[in-house]
Amino acid sequence: MTRIERPFDITRFEDEWLEADGFGGFASGTVGTLRTRRYHALLLTATRAPGGRMVLVNGVEAWVEANGQRFPLSMQRYVPDVIYPDLTTRVLEFDTSPWPTWRFELDAQRVLIAEVFVSKATRETVLRWRLEDIRTASEEVNALTLKVRPLLSGRDYHALHHENPAFNFNAQTSDDQSCVSWQPYGDVPVIHAATNGAYTHAPDWYRNFCYVREQERGLDFSEDLATPGVFSFDLAKGEAVMILTASVESAANASTPSQQQPAQPAQLTATHATERVTELASIEQQRRAALGTRLQRSADAYVVARNEGRTILAGFPWFTDWGRDTFIAMRGLLIASGRLGEAEAILLEWSGTLSEGMLPNRFPDYGDTPEYNSVDASLWFIVAVHDYLATHHASTATTQRLQQAVEAILAGYTKGTRFGIQASADDGLLNAGVPGVQLTWMDAKVGDWVVTPRIGKPVEVQALWINALRIAAIWNPQWQASADRALQAFHERFIDPSTLALFDNIDVDHVKGTVDRAIRPNQIFAVGGLPFPLLEGAAARAVLDQVEAHLLTPLGLRTLAPSDPAYCGHYGGPPLARDGAYHQGTVWPWLLGPFVEAWLRVHGTATEARSEARTRFLDPLVAHLDHAGLDHLSEIADGDAPHAPAGTPFQAWSLGELQRIDTLLARLEPVGA
Repeated sequence: MTRIERPFDITRFEDEWLEADGFGGFASGTVGTLRTRRYHALLLTATRAPGGRMVLVNGVEAWVEANGQRFPLSMQRYVPDVIYPDLTTRVLEFDTSPWPTWRFELDAQRVLIAEVFVSKATRETVLRWRLEDIRTASEEVNALTLKVRPLLSGRDYHALHHENPAFNFNAQTSDDQSCVSWQPYGDVPVIHAATNGAYTHAPDWYRNFCYVREQERGLDFSEDLATPGVFSFDLAKGEAVMILTASVESAANASTPSQQQPAQPAQLTATHATERVTELASIEQQRRAALGTRLQRSADAYVVARNEGRTILAGFPWFTDWGRDTFIAMRGLLIASGRLGEAEAILLEWSGTLSEGMLPNRFPDYGDTPEYNSVDASLWFIVAVHDYLATHHASTATTQRLQQAVEAILAGYTKGTRFGIQASADDGLLNAGVPGVQLTWMDAKVGDWVVTPRIGKPVEVQALWINALRIAAIWNPQWQASADRALQAFHERFIDPSTLALFDNIDVDHVKGTVDRAIRPNQIFAVGGLPFPLLEGAAARAVLDQVEAHLLTPLGLRTLAPSDPAYCGHYGGPPLARDGAYHQGTVWPWLLGPFVEAWLRVHGTATEARSEARTRFLDPLVAHLDHAGLDHLSEIADGDAPHAPAGTPFQAWSLGELQRIDTLLARLEPVGA
């Protein structure tokens, strides 16, 4: 896990940590305690798992009082760009193991440890503060009082909150003032806080918080938060604890132990709150230790509840579950790492959403109506089914159900379905696309502008289509002829005679014979990333060499060659600029998975090749686990050096592909090596 020690590079103060609750909710923040995003919060709850996410407790204002002195433990940024108080010299160390933990220097003699974790068994956020070395005989220690002001909103996680007369500051408290409940608005879950301290009601507004990541994205970035009162703790008596949770009705009817509604903190006394935190910490620490490696522990964040089953969130903090992302990510996050029961649950859950041979591209934040606007999500499902069935974990009934879903997809695509998706009568390749709709993974759209429409026969879609046909042919030979015909057409039509690499798209806009020669990473799937490569020998090397020469960076593959007039080397600015660069040069770490697999297929798997692959390609990604989204991988990075990370700091398929290739390399190691 990640440890950061003083002296700090100030830029590390804005690296981010994540604690997920398994339902789509989470706690997150930064090393320096600054909230730099609207999504940073201590209690962010999914009211209809994994959607309907609401920010309830944005953060806290915390400090220690001793002999007339005040020692701050939290840092805030206010508009226009004022940071107060400044903790840059007070934080001694930050560590993510076993969960986010800070060591604060109060003075030359005293160090305070602060921790935050989310109990995945109960969806509670736990905060703890304690002195590193309590000297019970010291009057100075006996005088130490911790004060904590919760900062509340009660808003959609994409929105921002502003001072208004409708906010309800009323508090319901226990007799000893240690357990408090608030309901900011009538349609917002009740917030519960249980502590071993005492609560004093003191309503106020803290105004003009500044979220710089939102400002950089060209979005609204200022927020006002309500604080209903202050909790006080005597640190001389031991650690201070706070348990935050929300009343979410949907959780009360959940079917598995990990989905049960937590006990209401208002039922806890101060003594019981201390005991409960100790119990929750022990359970959570054991759960994390049992997950295995660092990558496996991080992977666990993305696996969440949906209905009676499971799904994978595409990324934190703002993505929900996307079909394409789910099936790509699960190959590494679950199947390669042996979490086969969860992989099966996800595949079965998604198989129930089939419509006209298509699986959804995504589920919206609110409502249950899925969006069917992807040509490749269904094909990636088939690849994931192949990987899962290859483990021989599935029962006969499950195998039959998944195979039936695969057959339904192929039948739908052969016959024809939405958006012009249909196997071509001419060559057996897969047509796809209509104006105004983005169907491939390069799906950026601004208003009516589809940045990379790729209407026609995109290269990676053909690789997926042919793989899907070959996978189905394993149990149903009728698909083999279609696979052979499409593969022959692929060889005849996709190789660019001028480079011997592959066109990115042919029959562009459904005009027979037209080609797109843009150098993009999509061609790599003809060599790596899928169960059955379409090319080998000199043809495979030509593809690999072109991708390596033009697109490879330490953090992944560029989406367009820098020599292209449409290349954008920096991802940033307002939505129009960001979406315009999203697939026009921006680097995607997840693409390094298929690239490394292609590299191994071309260069072989001898010891020297495996060692070179780890050193050149995987080590930079592993190093990135200590930056940006700590213990995770970013969604994207700039195409230009130094390839600054961007997008979501916690991305499922980025981590999943690293884990898949890491596992692949380990399996290729000779026994006893």
